[in-house]
Amino acid sequence: MENDRYLLPLDTSKYPLLNETLFGNTYLQYLTGIIIFLVIFIGIRIFRRIILVRIEALAKKTKNDLDDHVVKATYNISKFFTFFLAFYLMMKTLNIEGKIENILNALFIILLVYEVIKYVQMIIMYVIKKFAKEENVTTIYGLKTVFSLVLWSVGILVILSNLGFNISALAASLGIGGVAIALAIQNILGDLFASFSIYFDKPFQIGDYIVIGSDKGTVQKIGLKTTRIKTLQGEELVVSNKELTSIRVQNFKKMRNRRVNFSIGVEYSTPTEKIKNIPKMIQEIINHQELAEFSRCHFELFGDFSLKFETVYFVNTSEYKKYMDIQQEINFEIKERFEKEKIEMAFPTQTVFVRK
Repeated sequence: MENDRYLLPLDTSKYPLLNETLFGNTYLQYLTGIIIFLVIFIGIRIFRRIILVRIEALAKKTKNDLDDHVVKATYNISKFFTFFLAFYLMMKTLNIEGKIENILNALFIILLVYEVIKYVQMIIMYVIKKFAKEENVTTIYGLKTVFSLVLWSVGILVILSNLGFNISALAASLGIGGVAIALAIQNILGDLFASFSIYFDKPFQIGDYIVIGSDKGTVQKIGLKTTRIKTLQGEELVVSNKELTSIRVQNFKKMRNRRVNFSIGVEYSTPTEKIKNIPKMIQEIINHQELAEFSRCHFELFGDFSLKFETVYFVNTSEYKKYMDIQQEINFEIKERFEKEKIEMAFPTQTVFVRK
């Protein structure tokens, strides 16, 4: 028999019962298989509970945390797989029927590929998080999706190949159908590739406040086909990724400070001395704000009904609400100071002169 090389080195002449057969296998083959199962199963348990624990302790002492993740990935190998591995190797010592052997081989390949993919995914995620910042959720999610698709595609091909399928013939037969499907779902594919562009180019990320045309809001989720944005009104705006990569997007999250430009007008009847004091007055008001930085204030022009002053300052925050709070305080103080100095703000007026 082809499995005789796995048999225990026992003198069967002394134990004739071992030569008796049951379902096509001798009792010696069954005994050998059981011993192999126990040795492998117990050996794996000892490795997990003793050897791997010591390796983990040594890994924690090193400066590099790659070995910690390798140990963690090894711990995550399922106990069911280790049990099935011992059972599978035990069954290989026996003479079994073709169909049962094919089923066992198929199950073993499927479980092995699944565990390998799961193991590699953990290592890849460690590498991605190592080189991508933790707050860069978009990049991490995108790379995880891409690598998962690649790994599972390769895994399925490996399974089909080991099950006896002709992969090259399968790929050739799917070629024409693939082209037809690609044409039918070209819009979906466009959104899919646009999502990859967003992941890698990073024009915006989850949590960023963006403006798209007349719409604005905070990015909640970047999917494979669409991006979801929570607007200021509270509703969810769903935009296709293809559209987002083809239009102008304003991203306010990375803005460290905000340039603010506003104008005010005073009446023509305001005395010149008071007009000259307005720039200094506004400078003092802006500098009084903690996050505001004054840039300039000038008597800009003689308007149709007012003397216009242009003011520019910077707000050292990217939060829109905080900026509006600061602008509101500045407006309050300007009005109070103008009232105190008896400076009248202008509004559209028209004077009619009648000649006698």
